[in-house]
Amino acid sequence: MDKLVIKGGKRLAGDVTVSGSKNASLPIFISTILAPGIHEIHNVPFLRDINTTIKVMETLGAKIEGNGNVVKLDTTHIDNHEATYDLVKTMRASVLVLGPLLARLGKARVSLPGGCAIGARPINLHLKGLEAMGAEIHLTHGYVEARARRLRGARINFDISTVGGTEHLMMAAATAKGETVLENAAREPEIVEVAEVLAEMGAKIEGAGTDTIRITGVSELRPVVHTVMPDRIEAGTFMIASAITGGDVKIRNMRLEHLDALIFKLQDAGVEISNKDNVVRVKGPRKIKSINIKTRPYPGFPTDMQAQMMALMTVADGTSVISENIFENRFMHVSELLRFGADIIIEGNSATVKGVKKLSGAPVMATDLRASASLILAGLAADNTTEVSRIYHLDRGYESIEKKLAGLGADITRVKE
Repeated sequence: MDKLVIKGGKRLAGDVTVSGSKNASLPIFISTILAPGIHEIHNVPFLRDINTTIKVMETLGAKIEGNGNVVKLDTTHIDNHEATYDLVKTMRASVLVLGPLLARLGKARVSLPGGCAIGARPINLHLKGLEAMGAEIHLTHGYVEARARRLRGARINFDISTVGGTEHLMMAAATAKGETVLENAAREPEIVEVAEVLAEMGAKIEGAGTDTIRITGVSELRPVVHTVMPDRIEAGTFMIASAITGGDVKIRNMRLEHLDALIFKLQDAGVEISNKDNVVRVKGPRKIKSINIKTRPYPGFPTDMQAQMMALMTVADGTSVISENIFENRFMHVSELLRFGADIIIEGNSATVKGVKKLSGAPVMATDLRASASLILAGLAADNTTEVSRIYHLDRGYESIEKKLAGLGADITRVKE
């Protein structure tokens, strides 16, 4: 098992390039089930979750080849309708194969994903939507078993905004008979990206990026060549890395418009952000100002940036309150930040963070993907040496982050524990 060793106190400077989006790549891969043939996906990040998705696809009958950041998926001969527990348990997004398999093969048997470190995240909204589209669904021995001769259009109103549910039912509806309307749909940029890929395949979709999406089913879809959008969470993490070290970092291959809520908060905290020729420059102030944050569904402040922003607030001037409104159990990084000497008190779904003059390096343990990033950020700003263990969480969502940070001047190395 690997760990990261960070000698903090280095001011970051230079250029860094953001990798392709993990949260867009996964559903894009799965959407290829709907269109038999050879698909070519560019700007795919090297991540554990990508490898897991490839394994799932291969068990279904797909043939997959990778060359650099380009992946070719041949979905011509997909004939297995079952995704087993040993794969689905390692990555919740695997459950998204249910709808596409049902649409293509008329049946699907997919393991329930179970809980995860940051909350239960049930799939009941996915299943209710498929049932509304005519699927016959049974839960047996930890598996979802679904059948439908052909899915049909339906009006589906999500009780809560769900990114996975919106992506799932959008894919399932692409070849359903008639029109499907998704109300209270998620609005994240990744939703728009998946809709664009489906449209390139020949699907008829309107309204992606708003809370009402209309899909008119077509009889068949065709293979695509597509380049994945930049990862907005990785981009945001580098922005905070520059801010927390008082750095001056230029970030390439990011879409500023995807991070409006984060940018407004960073500017309120005194961070300078400018954009020239599609290169975003982030300059950290001598002292960060404290700000309050409430996570919300997009376009609100992203829950996936909450842990990183909390790390920044630990060294801010003043007191900030951070409220987590999306997931339960998403403050597990707090106990590890306290090991750096941070001053944080949790009450319910809010954390009160009183900034300290300096963090002190410590051995810490990652508990989930974004918590991993927050501990690295704290380590960059801390005195002395920090060791971050259990970084297999980090490898799920950040491509070579230690190499990218080292390229900006950080003293960070990956070693075997």
